[in-house]
Amino acid sequence: MDAINREGMVLVGCGRMGSAMLQGWLERGVAARAVHVLEPQPSDWLQRRGVHLNGELPDAPAVAVVAVKPQMMGQALPVLQALGTGRTLFVSVAAGTPIAAFEAALGARTPVVRAMPNTPAAIGRGITALVGNAQAGDAALDMAEALMRSVGDVVRLRDERQMDAVTALSGSGPAYVFHMIEALAAAGEAEGLDAVLAMRLARATVTGAGALADAAGDSAAQLRANVTSPGGTTAAGLDVLMDAESGLGPLMRRTVAAAAARSRELGQ
Repeated sequence: MDAINREGMVLVGCGRMGSAMLQGWLERGVAARAVHVLEPQPSDWLQRRGVHLNGELPDAPAVAVVAVKPQMMGQALPVLQALGTGRTLFVSVAAGTPIAAFEAALGARTPVVRAMPNTPAAIGRGITALVGNAQAGDAALDMAEALMRSVGDVVRLRDERQMDAVTALSGSGPAYVFHMIEALAAAGEAEGLDAVLAMRLARATVTGAGALADAAGDSAAQLRANVTSPGGTTAAGLDVLMDAESGLGPLMRRTVAAAAARSRELGQ
């Protein structure tokens, strides 16, 4: 973070994701005085951070992070046009906005890294996929990775075309898991549990299983096998869930395919 503290950084958009990232950066050594935030509706939390807020931007900050909603990108990029000199790295966390849109607005020599985090970033448990353009070399990708590690794990993609699949899987994936909690709770109610108890059991089951999958060295398949006794209750449930035609596998393939197709549409 030394380059950022020397040269400064710009954060455009400080909603939930922007705030989560900013908190992580400040905790990891970025000086508040080095951060310039553009946010039309600053929260009380943001106003107490000691950052430069809605003021003049530095001429050549080390990095500019764009964390606005995709529909606001048309307003945000012209404001940043003066930074498209090739000296500032741009990191975009805006879903559906391709690297080409940044190059068109800021110039082809601008280093751009596109990032796709997900909502668990709000508690430091997200995962972000990164991909850069030809101008974003190893040092730029290293800086982008260091920034995004403030809110969770990071992976690098080979090609920007993979971003649609990432969006459909990990970007949209938390919503699928939240719906699974809803569905588990509803199934518990159908078997006679009251709504509050069913939801408590469903939440704890999904979050506990996720934590175990993260902490254990075994594969997900092995973890599943570990709790499945032949002829037992879990096996009976899995017979339904793992049906080759109507089970969770084909359903998730259709789900992710639909989200990926929509991501490709939005990026055109």
